[in-house]
Amino acid sequence: MKPTTFPLLVQRMGTTLSRNRRSVSRSSLIASRNLPTAAITTLPTAAALPEVSRMGNRKLSDTPSTASTSTSSSASSTTTKSPTSIGVDGSSSKESSTSRSTRSYSTSTSSTPQQGMQDEYGTMDDSGETYIYDGDFALENGQVLPKAQLRYQTYGELNASRDNAIVVCHALTGNACLHSWWGGLLGPDKAFDTNKYFVVCCNILGSCYGSSGPMSENPATHDIYGIDFPDISVKDTVRLQLLMLQKWLKVRSIKCVIGGSFGGMQVMEFAVQGGSSKYADFVDAQGHPFVRSVIPIACGSRHTAWQIAISETQRQAIYKDPQWSINPVQATGGLEVARQIAMVSYRTHHGYSAKFGRRKQQTKSTEGEAQSSPEYGSNARWQATSYLEYQGQKFLNRFDPVTYVKMTEQMDSHDIARGRAESDEPVLNSIEIPALVMGIDSDVLYPLHEQTHLADHMPNSVLKVIHSDEGHDGFLLEQDQVGGHIVEFLSSHANDAERQIYLKSNL
Repeated sequence: MKPTTFPLLVQRMGTTLSRNRRSVSRSSLIASRNLPTAAITTLPTAAALPEVSRMGNRKLSDTPSTASTSTSSSASSTTTKSPTSIGVDGSSSKESSTSRSTRSYSTSTSSTPQQGMQDEYGTMDDSGETYIYDGDFALENGQVLPKAQLRYQTYGELNASRDNAIVVCHALTGNACLHSWWGGLLGPDKAFDTNKYFVVCCNILGSCYGSSGPMSENPATHDIYGIDFPDISVKDTVRLQLLMLQKWLKVRSIKCVIGGSFGGMQVMEFAVQGGSSKYADFVDAQGHPFVRSVIPIACGSRHTAWQIAISETQRQAIYKDPQWSINPVQATGGLEVARQIAMVSYRTHHGYSAKFGRRKQQTKSTEGEAQSSPEYGSNARWQATSYLEYQGQKFLNRFDPVTYVKMTEQMDSHDIARGRAESDEPVLNSIEIPALVMGIDSDVLYPLHEQTHLADHMPNSVLKVIHSDEGHDGFLLEQDQVGGHIVEFLSSHANDAERQIYLKSNL
């Protein structure tokens, strides 16, 4: 798979983007970022999709073998051979004749990355299958999203009883390509064992990796939504995924839902909507919980004032970019700073000190000779500064400012008590399915006391602490610890007797 810039789907002239409703032409959006004109692909409605596309990216004995697959690899839309089964490295294991939507974008040049801080993500693109909701998808706030779509990928096979599904939810800037960011946990005999489980990963509604979002076309106007994209809640995102799993993929029940950070917030909504004894909207054919267990990692039951404030500082950086009031998609300077703020909050004081200390970055003179950085002042080139600049610049290759604002606003919507109870405790108490809660001892963004609160109030839950100097990003980087706890949990609650043994041994 080729790396791409952020999946900017700019499709019409006269697009309304700014809060002041200024009209921005398609050509100006592309020219100002030197982006090539992307091929415009018209996606069919859900009713028009072939029956096979409901079955995802894998082979099933009782279904045809074709599927509708989208991937970012060229700047044209072609009919070609495409994979129907995705390997843990993203490779295909079977091919069939389908229509593949492809597009690519220019890549900006960024400074040399600093060695030391481990990257949490690999190559990111918008490849996968597409689910399109047939009709207007009703949102929590009363608005509707016509033909809402989700990009998703699947790994492994759905069993005959259609109950071996594991759903993995990604974080703020992730995508449906689980193999690109949690690949160490995916594959035979790993945490997400593709010999045992049918693993599903969806791109969040409102993101820029194939699901409906600000850069998608508004079917009513044939322009991109831009800043007018509806406000999406975590509850909306999860309900659409549950509909896709139950009605489209025909999953009869979900063995487990797993995710960290924003992914963990989705897990908590899955637990309520599909696993609560009081508030669930989704059950299996026998009236039992549709979601049989959950693993929320590095999150809480609601977004707190602390987390909202950190998100707001990032949004303010974007709002202060002069381009925001003219053409928000071009507020990339603000987006760079927003990403830098995020990268500080994701790590720790100890992590930055250990990786960079007070060391300087060597620079080159105009003649190309190496020269030392000044000890301090405006021209001092701290390694920590160089690292943050690199991360900000690199981020522009895969995200846009409008989507980032909308996605952080969606995180702020997280509150499992809203519309259900006066506080989160009765809602948590109603989640009686087995739960493994994981927190990171160095996490300053979602502190460990939030995960302790979850475990204290969900009746069949256990708390495991990840020991790491990496801070919040430890849920992505400490894959040995995370994977070990997942394997133990999934194997221990195969039946009720085993679940009770597991709970007693961990109390």
